[in-house]
Amino acid sequence: MIKNKRLLTIICLALVVAIASLFFPKGQEAKKDEPAKVGVLQFVTHEALDEIYRGIQAGLAESGYDDKKLTIDFLNAEGDQSKVQTMSQTLVNNGNQVLVGIATPAAQGLANASKDIPVIMGAVTDPVGANLVKDLKKPGGNVTGVSDRTPIGAQIELMKTLTPDVKTVGVLYTSSEDNSKSQVEEFTKLAEEKGYKVEAYSVPSTNEITTTMNVMLSKVDAVWLPLDNTIASAFATVVSAAKEAKKPIFPSVDTMVKEGGLASVVINQYELGVATGKMVAKVLDGQKVGDLPVEIFAEGQPVVNQKVAKELGIAIPEDVLKTAVEVIK
Repeated sequence: MIKNKRLLTIICLALVVAIASLFFPKGQEAKKDEPAKVGVLQFVTHEALDEIYRGIQAGLAESGYDDKKLTIDFLNAEGDQSKVQTMSQTLVNNGNQVLVGIATPAAQGLANASKDIPVIMGAVTDPVGANLVKDLKKPGGNVTGVSDRTPIGAQIELMKTLTPDVKTVGVLYTSSEDNSKSQVEEFTKLAEEKGYKVEAYSVPSTNEITTTMNVMLSKVDAVWLPLDNTIASAFATVVSAAKEAKKPIFPSVDTMVKEGGLASVVINQYELGVATGKMVAKVLDGQKVGDLPVEIFAEGQPVVNQKVAKELGIAIPEDVLKTAVEVIK
């Protein structure tokens, strides 16, 4: 009787193993052959962030993740903080293996939505100040990425070279963006050390930009803009007001120089995106996100808008034109 029970148990176990061998390997193979899935959240539409997204796709492709091996789940919050929260949760629920946040609010939204899925930052100037990582070299947790450290010192030197008569500089930024606050603090400190008077104005949203610009332009000789997603999305308004007042703008993004700024020393946004894409690929390949140091882009190159300079009656020195990575005519 005991032997029969043992025999029956063995037969049952054999059947379970046989059934498992029929179904589970096939399921595993299907998953292995399926393309990787990456969720990307962009905070707002403007050319600089669009360039970063384009770079991310190129960086992934260069790392072996082309359209056949990768599916990108892309969402854009269009500057709406409530959408950042809901879209972050959507990307988590969609089963993405890695999440990418383009700009600080997007990265923060994704980091708050999940503590398990790897989050890669793209274009976050102050990851520590934004409470995304505790240590740039050893992030730990589930967040790392690429930081665009604005070359503020070099921007101030360029401002001094091109507009030596400027005494007071106006700064416009968004009060809700942690990324912007840290840049404004650094700019104020460095500019005051160089003898400038700094007048900083914050806005809660794009609705207040026109009024704030009109007030600020009556008190300053030039305008400096940090890497600020809200201001960038309404940059045409800033340009219009400054043009009427005949005051130069020194932005922190190359695309904004093209759109009406005078000049800047900038980080290449596309290359920053490529680096972000390659970091995503490393995580997809199995590296632990917490072990990957934050990559910092800090070396900038001059970009000047000769057309705007002529409109303002500013002569750009020949040595600046020679060193500029791009001259807009």
